[in-house]
Amino acid sequence: MKFDNSFDVSLPPAEAWIVLMDVERIAPCMPGATLTEIIDDKNFKGTVSVRLGPVALTFEGVAGFENVDEVAQTAEVKAQGKDPKGRGGANAAVTFSIEPIDTGSRVLIETDLTLSGSVAQYGRGVGMIQSVASQLIGQFAKALEDEIARDKAASVGEHLEVSTSPAPEATAEPQVISGLSLFFAAFGNWLKTLFKK
Repeated sequence: MKFDNSFDVSLPPAEAWIVLMDVERIAPCMPGATLTEIIDDKNFKGTVSVRLGPVALTFEGVAGFENVDEVAQTAEVKAQGKDPKGRGGANAAVTFSIEPIDTGSRVLIETDLTLSGSVAQYGRGVGMIQSVASQLIGQFAKALEDEIARDKAASVGEHLEVSTSPAPEATAEPQVISGLSLFFAAFGNWLKTLFKK
């Protein structure tokens, strides 16, 4: 299945590109994700934990950058993972690009996702999966923006106490995504698309 997403970053494209290519920095911003090993500057291993209602899924796998164009600021990430309990797996080819906007940059994401095994039953509806993906991207974008804000505050030497807690380390226990909240948010988005037709 294929779907598109996007999110905004309050940095100019050149700076946003550097941040997005820094896997160690952005991995803690992704809900449920843990970076377990950096193989080299383009390949890495990790896990993603997702709870869908009573079912907790954990995908263990590898991902890597391909077709990286620093001038055009586009890149493709290919990832594959399997559930260690044998319930299936996922393969994804994700292409992202950056375009300038008034407030900084917009990151455009194109995803081609394939689910296998019993896990595939959750992917029967493309609209539902896309809505869930949008929720995850939204959470990631907020966490990333918080990280950028903290970095900006540190760079200008602000000494005010910041109430927001720091981003978790990559080795920290991953925050399991609430499947129930994602389901209702995704279902709501799906209903909106029906009424718009």
